[in-house]
Amino acid sequence: MIRGEQLSKSYGDVAALSPTDIQIRAGKITAIMGGSGSGKTTLLRLLAGLEKPSSGHVWYGDEDLCSIADQRLYELRQSMGMLFQYSALLNSLNVYDNVAFPLHEHTDLDETIIQTMVSMKLEQVGLRGFEEMMPSELSGGMAKRVAFARAMSMDPKIVFFDEPTSGLDPISAGVISTLIRDTASKNRMTSIVVTHDVQAGLSIADHVILLWQGCIIAKGPPDAIRDSDDARVQQFLEGRPDGPIPFSRSTTSYIDDLTHRPGTVRLSS
Repeated sequence: MIRGEQLSKSYGDVAALSPTDIQIRAGKITAIMGGSGSGKTTLLRLLAGLEKPSSGHVWYGDEDLCSIADQRLYELRQSMGMLFQYSALLNSLNVYDNVAFPLHEHTDLDETIIQTMVSMKLEQVGLRGFEEMMPSELSGGMAKRVAFARAMSMDPKIVFFDEPTSGLDPISAGVISTLIRDTASKNRMTSIVVTHDVQAGLSIADHVILLWQGCIIAKGPPDAIRDSDDARVQQFLEGRPDGPIPFSRSTTSYIDDLTHRPGTVRLSS
């Protein structure tokens, strides 16, 4: 459904994503996994057309998101849903208006129809009856579920999930993971899930892409990732601090950096 060709993204001198080829299968759940700073969210934003790549193309069907007119891009986005990492609910709107927002913006539906659709989406996430609550009155898990309902309000063909379980307790995280899996299955919806949560990613995905420092180091079904003999993959899956994936991303010696700063007093031996 989505195909990236030699996608790359740099911010100044920092390469967030090295040239990468990627295919997102229609009707399947693809989990993009990796540690912090590995390029997961950058890749997600490129695939969703939220950012332009430094090089390469993103094909949505037979249309290149990198070269089409903005108006056409906005039209295509109506077939996409997005659940942001921190929910991104509009604080001035209650639960009902947050979920109804895309419907008010992009359709001419009668309000009674919108009310029915919002009620259906909130029932789907177990929050029907909470329409009048404000975002500040919701727990983290409830806010994620409202954001999920909003992402689904237009019945999108594809939904992007950016760290959907981050910051949640195990039960709330399990609820969100189950919602993603069940909704994708029932609606034959294409889902792209960015996560560093190993258990969640492997439990719901049909296909996994594992990134490290902007490069794909493994891809395939969950069992193939679990059985990988790549030491970097096993270190990530096991959460070990020591291994081929270093904690520090610094490219110079800390001691050399300190001793070569202007104004540094050097003690003679």
